[in-house]
Amino acid sequence: MTQPDCDTVVRVDNNGITTLTLNRPDQFNALSEALLNRLDQMLTEIGEDDSIRVVIIKANGRAFCVGHDLKEMRENTEKAYLKSLFSKAGEIMVRIKNLPQPVIASVHAVAAAGGCQLVAACDLAVASEKAGFAVSGIKLGLFCSTPAVALSRNISQKRAMEMLLTGDFIDAKTALDYGLVNQVVPTASLDDATLALAEKIASKPPAAVRMGKALFYQQISQPLDAAYQQASETISCNMLLDETLEGVDAFIEKRAPEWQR
Repeated sequence: MTQPDCDTVVRVDNNGITTLTLNRPDQFNALSEALLNRLDQMLTEIGEDDSIRVVIIKANGRAFCVGHDLKEMRENTEKAYLKSLFSKAGEIMVRIKNLPQPVIASVHAVAAAGGCQLVAACDLAVASEKAGFAVSGIKLGLFCSTPAVALSRNISQKRAMEMLLTGDFIDAKTALDYGLVNQVVPTASLDDATLALAEKIASKPPAAVRMGKALFYQQISQPLDAAYQQASETISCNMLLDETLEGVDAFIEKRAPEWQR
């Protein structure tokens, strides 16, 4: 029986934190066309929802995500279809970066190829000690070109090229050393650790978080002078926000800030 498209990603909202769960466990959460379309729809809706402060992306089953659905791709070998599929995945990775809310990947197991790309595209990542990461397409004769875009923006070029050219897996501790993930925790603690990080971010003034995320990615791609000009504009606007003035006053007056929720 074909899985309904609406079930390929499950959304749960709780206290300003949205959890999106990849839900093709029998297919190791391979990025089918239906899953990509559903994820894109949900991210679009979240981006327009000011009540959401933080997004968590996790997965059901024995893998976080093994990348694109090879069976689906093998059945549709026209270049136009394949380019549309890979472009859709790329659009989702860009959407994650452009989303006002910070996005945390919660990785419990294998994240390979497009799954590793998804982890790299998220703003933050928490991994189980049992997680593994690879861009392994080269072992099938397919260089992971699209995952390379996100991966090379997370880790050094030589480390990225080694992963891309060998297809070898790295363990969670190595991923932490490379800078692909922020934390490695025992498997039993993964949900709690991810939620604790999400709650810490959600407790911060949302306007400052949104402005800061946007500025962070804008300045990275700019020359140094332009980056400082953009940052100066952003921080000046940030300083004039009511919630920021309250935070500064509270610091000066040695009291807890009283932010509006």
